[in-house]
Amino acid sequence: MDSRAGRAKVIRRCHRMDEKLIKEMIELAIGQLKFAYAPYSDYKVGAVLRTKEGKFYTGCNIENAAFTPTNCAERTAFFKAVSEGERNFSAICIVGGKDGILDDYAYPCGVCRQVMMEFCDPDTFRIILASGREEYEVYTLKELLPGGFGPANLS
Repeated sequence: MDSRAGRAKVIRRCHRMDEKLIKEMIELAIGQLKFAYAPYSDYKVGAVLRTKEGKFYTGCNIENAAFTPTNCAERTAFFKAVSEGERNFSAICIVGGKDGILDDYAYPCGVCRQVMMEFCDPDTFRIILASGREEYEVYTLKELLPGGFGPANLS
């Protein structure tokens, strides 16, 4: 049975973004699922990170037998972008599910939220969580990491 049956499209109106951009990001994130390396959990995650200038960086999760070296899709996208000199980001879209089948929202883990805090304004950075092409929610980083610790705390 499809757990999404009957679920209405959800958009958090207080964080309105251009719907065309959201759908483009969802498609890009879904496209990353095929690259996920998840032989241990079979839980595949795809992500796309958008810079403030409109450039996209993609990522997928990459598991490791030792578990600790596993890298989440969100951090893969961030590290790709940062390694190419990017430092200003506006949004990230995350999708995921067992065997790459989207059936619920894939929230970023605590470590990924902390990486976002390092590079993003928690009040304006948007996190799009999609459980399908038409089903998504939009949060700010501050909503998902209230009281977050970041570079401003060390100033």
